[in-house]
Amino acid sequence: QNMDSTLHYIHNDSDLSTNSSFSPEEERKSKVQDVVPQALLDQYLSMTDPSRAQTVDTEIAKHCAYSLPGVALTLGRQNWHCLKDTYETLASDMQWKVRRTLAFSIHELAVILGDQLTAVDLVPVFNGFLKDLDEVRIGVLKHLHDFLKLLHLDKRREYLYQLQEFLVTDNSRNWRFRAELAEQLILLLDLYSARDIYDYLRPIAFSLCADKVSSVRCISYKLVSEMVKKLYVSSTSTFVVDLTNELVEKFCRCPKWSGRQTFIFICQ
Repeated sequence: QNMDSTLHYIHNDSDLSTNSSFSPEEERKSKVQDVVPQALLDQYLSMTDPSRAQTVDTEIAKHCAYSLPGVALTLGRQNWHCLKDTYETLASDMQWKVRRTLAFSIHELAVILGDQLTAVDLVPVFNGFLKDLDEVRIGVLKHLHDFLKLLHLDKRREYLYQLQEFLVTDNSRNWRFRAELAEQLILLLDLYSARDIYDYLRPIAFSLCADKVSSVRCISYKLVSEMVKKLYVSSTSTFVVDLTNELVEKFCRCPKWSGRQTFIFICQ
């Protein structure tokens, strides 16, 4: 009964886990659950101990990060408090491979935890990954739609201002990064209003249509055509008129043949 009441108290007080005045005994209780043998969970949580990396396996933290969504699913969201500290430790690990592993699975973890825990505990980590190395950023970019669709609309709109940053990479030759961005923007069209699409996604799409790499341009043609469809069925018809006029001016009447060819591909 005492253990159950402790778990209930910790689960329902979101500020408790961040309280720096935890005693060692309270810290131990916060990791208690009754789904799997406690010794097994304690062994898993100890994988983030730096001494283990030196004596057991240099990549033990990466293995820990890889398994974390499965452990979270097994324990259930009611026992997330057992894993929260470990997750934050892994998210700030010095090895980019550890952070990359978490970046590729953060959308799966968001489904397991639900919208409330995601907003409180995962969004700050997600924001950190957006500013990380390209090897880490690609993880969140590949599943950008999967993660953003789980957020509330007002929180989701905050990321409109950051989408432009995906055009900039550590290595300008990393064209696959821009190709993935175009693919994700096609999916993101369903999550935003016509005004948001016109104001924020349209400039990025036009920039991708003029990319130096043909593979990026080919995906961008589909992106622009899907954008026209989306704006056409919206109640505000002026957006699709303005967009098509811009297509004509920028590509159809372009002095370069490649620009005029772009217009044909989009029409196709």
